[in-house]
Amino acid sequence: MKQMAWLGAVVFYVVAGINHFWHPHFYYPLIPDYLPGKTTLNIGSGLAEIALGVLLIFPRTRLWACYGIVALLVAFVPAHVHFIQQGSCVAEGLCVPAWVGWVRLVVVHPLLMAWAWWIRK
Repeated sequence: MKQMAWLGAVVFYVVAGINHFWHPHFYYPLIPDYLPGKTTLNIGSGLAEIALGVLLIFPRTRLWACYGIVALLVAFVPAHVHFIQQGSCVAEGLCVPAWVGWVRLVVVHPLLMAWAWWIRK
């Protein structure tokens, strides 16, 4: 079970990171305006997700990769709050009911952190 969770996390984070390059314009409106360099932040986020996903593969780096994933997820909180403040809808982008924005922040995000914590060893 844990092996499948670990492998799933590798795929999840590598694919999520690649998506930052494949669909960068999806992410730009999600980045709060008070943060400078949306392009740089998007590229950095994508590279971090890919790198952390790859580092999950190796037992020697898995613990630190999990710590990095948790830190990255914490760093993403302002984007989720910004999305909620925008009414869970961004111009020419993602629009969902307000409760979905809250579920992403309050339920999904902590579950992703718990997943990383669970597979750390």
